[in-house]
Amino acid sequence: MPNQLKSLSKGLNVYRFIIDYGKPILAVTLCEKLNIDKSTMSRILKTLKEEDFISYLENSNEIIANDLSNKTNQSTKIELLIKATKFLLEEISTKTNECAYLGIFDDYKISYINQIDLSNQKLKTRNNIGIKTNLHTSALGKSILAFGNYDLEKIKFNQYTTNTITDIKTLNNELSMIKNKGFAIDNKEYQDGMSCVAVPLFNKENILIGAVGISGNSSRLKDNKLNEIGELISDIVSKYSIVY
Repeated sequence: MPNQLKSLSKGLNVYRFIIDYGKPILAVTLCEKLNIDKSTMSRILKTLKEEDFISYLENSNEIIANDLSNKTNQSTKIELLIKATKFLLEEISTKTNECAYLGIFDDYKISYINQIDLSNQKLKTRNNIGIKTNLHTSALGKSILAFGNYDLEKIKFNQYTTNTITDIKTLNNELSMIKNKGFAIDNKEYQDGMSCVAVPLFNKENILIGAVGISGNSSRLKDNKLNEIGELISDIVSKYSIVY
């Protein structure tokens, strides 16, 4: 059996055992019961947690299986949101001549769930769908933080460039400015040479559901241009009533 299939088989066996066990279980117990070494078990559990199949009880090392029906419901919701915002992203991309993105809050990360590029730029942006990045380093993430209600203490302030925000005080000041302007800017804060603009996205009940924005090469997205695009995207979004 190929190594990838062996790893998949082991992972499924571990997940099934956690379900059948019927109560919270420790990793060391899983190792003993399934005769799997600690390093292999650690990799399996890390993958299962990242894919939201398991979670740990608060303030403990005890593992429980997640309800897959919730995972299925979340996938359905994401599909509906993608459909509901398709024309919005198309208009943003067309009018800004940049790649447009849709992102949602995902366990103190920003998850890119869709992108549309109708620009005539020679160098196209890579496919970011499915990628998760830090909230404090992206325009999408900062726009969600500014207009949502989140615990900033839970953010890990990893630094990626010299422009990356690395503390809560600076982030709070930035979020206050974003609230006043209505849009967020990432000026080479996650990746040198790349800049982004994003605005929060609300549904017709005025509930925050995500953020939309663009990214492009910093050489053409100077400060004045970023602010112009931020206002343009805000105007575009204001015309849409998202049913979601």
